[in-house]
Amino acid sequence: MIQSIPIEHHPLEPFLPKNAKVLFLGSFPPPKHRWCMEFFYPNWINDHWRLEGEVWFTDRNYFADNSRKCFKLEQIKEFLGSKGIAFYDTAKAVRRLKDNASDAFLEVVEPTDINTILKQIPECKAIVTTGEKATQTICRYYGTDTIPKVNTYITLTQPSELLGHEVILYRLPSSSRAFPLSFDKKAEAYRQMFDFIYGPIR
Repeated sequence: MIQSIPIEHHPLEPFLPKNAKVLFLGSFPPPKHRWCMEFFYPNWINDHWRLEGEVWFTDRNYFADNSRKCFKLEQIKEFLGSKGIAFYDTAKAVRRLKDNASDAFLEVVEPTDINTILKQIPECKAIVTTGEKATQTICRYYGTDTIPKVNTYITLTQPSELLGHEVILYRLPSSSRAFPLSFDKKAEAYRQMFDFIYGPIR
């Protein structure tokens, strides 16, 4: 029975630089034994931080400590604060129907109150997702039937009214290696998104 599966509550606080223009919202962190650091995208074999390194510094290992198989957390936080990039997830509580990191087996018990987060980062221009579950959860939260496809975006009415300027939901390809797209093509997609929000970053 699903009811017998324990509810997991989100183990991290939102990371919200006051100057954030982009808010990444994932689904939910993977099981703790897959973490290499206490932060978002903590799985060593997930390429999110390698993609950020490649896009911003032309070095996929910029945030990686390959000898320890871990990411450089303080360097990541300093970078995110300087650029204005925020992170949290679309679920505050879930049931994990299988003991793995797959979104397909997550049941959202309590969705995140996204508007409350946006009020703390009033310069935010884009909510960015890298997976189908997170995208669907946001669209459900805002009551929209239009779910953007990968590498496209939609304008969100409620957040735009809340902040007084346009806020978009931009969907990127997953940084998971299970997603069938080459690293270089993912990096180009991420670069296009950041260029769109910030202007040419390099």
